[in-house]
Amino acid sequence: MTTLSTPSGAFSSRSVAALGHATNLVGIPSALLASPAFNERPIRISIHGVREMNPGLFGKLGEARDAAEAAQFFEDYMDVLFGLNEEQRVRCDSGGRRRYRASYQRLLGGWAFDSNGPEGAVLKGWVESRFGLFPTFHKSLIERFSSPAWIRYVEEKMSSRFHNNAIQMQLDLLYEFAQWSLDRSEASRERYRTLYRGVEGFEENQILERYGKGRALVLLNNLVSFTDERGVAEQFGGWILTARVPLVKLLFFRELLPHHVLQSEAEHLVIGGAFVVEIERP
Repeated sequence: MTTLSTPSGAFSSRSVAALGHATNLVGIPSALLASPAFNERPIRISIHGVREMNPGLFGKLGEARDAAEAAQFFEDYMDVLFGLNEEQRVRCDSGGRRRYRASYQRLLGGWAFDSNGPEGAVLKGWVESRFGLFPTFHKSLIERFSSPAWIRYVEEKMSSRFHNNAIQMQLDLLYEFAQWSLDRSEASRERYRTLYRGVEGFEENQILERYGKGRALVLLNNLVSFTDERGVAEQFGGWILTARVPLVKLLFFRELLPHHVLQSEAEHLVIGGAFVVEIERP
């Protein structure tokens, strides 16, 4: 059987190649995107065709006077294009049953509640389809194709509850808006954010190599939560991972939109792979 995870020990380009598909939608080999070499020297990436297919949004964003106005333009565009207003969101099927349109907000809310729930599977599936990176954990460690953990992940990521209303396109636009916002911000000269993640153990965050006391190469899931507030991270585990995360690996961050469920924990959604991190006790 094909192995998905990389065991502890020597890290190589061959081992990281097993972490992703041969192709993706960002034009950079998945093996490179998953590697610590990319994190050390990140380059701009974009999901093919998203900005070209939505010139009205990105043209309007260019007219925004500040980040708040840009966020309002984005939310209005998403509401209109995908029918996310309250009166549009609920519809009835042929049997008269109420059905809800899938939305990126609902996925973010589900992730905040449980990143290993169905919404988390859909988000991890989006990363897999766009960036080519396999998830390494969903409820349990994913070690092989056809394993119970892999099958459970596939079943949840394909749930019909979420795969309507062009949910993949919604996430494409969310990522591209996040990157546009980072490019536009005053801190656009920065290429990284220092982020923190609290963990109880290292089943989900697998240690690949150790570089002396407190520093290691860790394999993160293909989508993972961090925070920019160390005190928040300390509430979530007995170990703190500190990472320099390239901005191009941010799907979401707390100041991107004015109102969202990830606000209170200053949560950032990070596209994963192998990261060199500092590991220490709170």
